[in-house]
Amino acid sequence: MFDKILIANRGEIALRIQRAAKELGIATVAVHSTADADAMHVRLADESVCIGPPVARDSYLNIPALIAACEITGADAVHPGYGFLSENAAFAEVLEGHKITFIGPKVEHIRIMGDKIEAKRTAKRLGIPCVPGSEGGIETPEDAIEIARSIGYPVLIKAASGGGGRGMKVARDESEITHAYTAARTEAKAAFGDDAVYMEKYLEKPRHIEIQILGDGRGGAIHLGERDCSLQRRHQKVWEEGPSPALNAEERERIGAICAKAMQKLQYRGAGTVEFLYENGEFYFIEMNTRIQVEHPVTEMITGIDLVNEQIRIAAGASLSVTQEELTIFGHAIECRINAEHPTTFRPSPGVIKYFHTPGGLGVRVDSAAYQGYRIPPHYDSLVGKLIVHGRTRNECMMRLRRALDEFVVDGVDTTLPLFRTLVRNHDVQNGEYDIHWLEQFLKTGGIEGK
Repeated sequence: MFDKILIANRGEIALRIQRAAKELGIATVAVHSTADADAMHVRLADESVCIGPPVARDSYLNIPALIAACEITGADAVHPGYGFLSENAAFAEVLEGHKITFIGPKVEHIRIMGDKIEAKRTAKRLGIPCVPGSEGGIETPEDAIEIARSIGYPVLIKAASGGGGRGMKVARDESEITHAYTAARTEAKAAFGDDAVYMEKYLEKPRHIEIQILGDGRGGAIHLGERDCSLQRRHQKVWEEGPSPALNAEERERIGAICAKAMQKLQYRGAGTVEFLYENGEFYFIEMNTRIQVEHPVTEMITGIDLVNEQIRIAAGASLSVTQEELTIFGHAIECRINAEHPTTFRPSPGVIKYFHTPGGLGVRVDSAAYQGYRIPPHYDSLVGKLIVHGRTRNECMMRLRRALDEFVVDGVDTTLPLFRTLVRNHDVQNGEYDIHWLEQFLKTGGIEGK
């Protein structure tokens, strides 16, 4: 096992990793920018190192500074969390060169799944169902037109690199292809420095279903059920739950088994998430995230498995702590991402938290690095915290979530709490009747309740 882990991240995920490390008896090192000197993950770590100014590229994305921090503190492993350098193959490779363990997948798997085109090719080879589309990148508008004719409209032109909804354009007929192709390439180049794009069939009303997997890197792999992340705004997840209200037991087991078998063939190491669009009983692969997810607590609540603990153990060479046969899913869990944003305009709201009270009680978990008097900096993601609620049934979970949201108090900055208080009372959400477009359409009606 490791002696000391450096956590190459900030905020709630840095705290989450600290907790798992401490339970394993491992010392932790927090890194921070000058803007995060008073952050909770810095206060609670065994050691801390300042790695640069507020701008992420000069601190949390500064690979030489992170390597230096490892050498100064004697850290023998690095956990990247999510975001920042968590899916950066070059970072993992540099760590290996310095004989520091990267707590994550093998370098080649990060590279494969980081390229959306190569990821789709690999998924097909591993037997994972994919959305009909181009076999590789599209070089010209004429190529795009020809491929669109073969798969049928509407189509989606997507950036090969990156994510978060950038570099994605829909064409509903041939007259829109050239503009969509050009716009997607331009946006992809600006956002990711790579203008490569590919095409997929555009599904009209799909759900977003993702399968959590764990692999030991030696051919052992299991799935831990699914999460439904269909409530999204601008392709960003807002509300996640598991199990999905749209799947039955047969569908759940079928897609889970496909993913576990694929990861066994790949000899995948660590935690990962295979993401799908789901429509009319069929699953279509869209991407794989080779890291811990923001929404991983949903799976932890319904399985009792500490996913970060598993990541650390696997990286240290241990086997999976549970077999597929031993794993059971109990009850229902929902996570709400509470951001420092205006609840209707979603304008970022950095500033000082004047009052902060989190809900509690049976089945209620809050993952947050915020506290009363904490200044939310303007330089990073606006996540204040994640509210995760578990119940024996989905209905019990929804009622508990409603109560917990009403207890949650954040004063001094705008937050998205009013959005969730509205959603938990909405008829469609209560019945689980929504798709990936539902929230965008709902927001256009202006139906958010006041603070």
